[in-house]
Amino acid sequence: MSIITSFFFGLISAIIGIFPPGLINMTAAKVSVTDGRKRAMVFVLGALIVIFIQTYISVLFAQYINNHNDVVILLREIGLAIFTVISIYFLFFAKEPKPILNKKKIQLKSKRSRFFMGMLISAINFFPIPYYVLVSVTLASFKLFTFNDLSIYSLVTGVVIGSFSVFYCYVVFFEKLKTKTDYFIRNMNSIIGIITGIVAIITLLNVLDYYFNEV
Repeated sequence: MSIITSFFFGLISAIIGIFPPGLINMTAAKVSVTDGRKRAMVFVLGALIVIFIQTYISVLFAQYINNHNDVVILLREIGLAIFTVISIYFLFFAKEPKPILNKKKIQLKSKRSRFFMGMLISAINFFPIPYYVLVSVTLASFKLFTFNDLSIYSLVTGVVIGSFSVFYCYVVFFEKLKTKTDYFIRNMNSIIGIITGIVAIITLLNVLDYYFNEV
């Protein structure tokens, strides 16, 4: 059961983390438009290999953190402060972003293998490492994930499949997603602020629960 749960949360966390327009998925869409879907999928394959490695390293790092309770609490407190500041900023101070899909922001100058381009662009994106560390530690704190080999590989597999699903949607349905993506970008500040606010509240409750139990 824990294997299925780990896979499910890996899948969902990947979809949530990758669905917003970003460098990798937007480049995949651009490759699809300029070079065709086959080359775009080759690009995606390269990106997925790096995502697999990044996620696996993240979970191993999270396992170390989870075995040191003082580090876990410290990270939760730091995370609480960061999520609170981010939530306040995006809800009250951030300027409204402008749609970018109809502008030529992404230019693919390289004619090299799209596979290695996918690996390169994915490698310079460091967001997955802290993101999946946080996901793993949070799931473990709620007893929804255990750090054994089967659960780890199940979570990583879920992340890879979830990532592929999002990339595939961008590659195949890019034109249909344009309107919805523009809407998402216009409302990105509010969406990010609400999500980080919810995470901050959950983190606060978790920290308070720890201190109350210590007392």
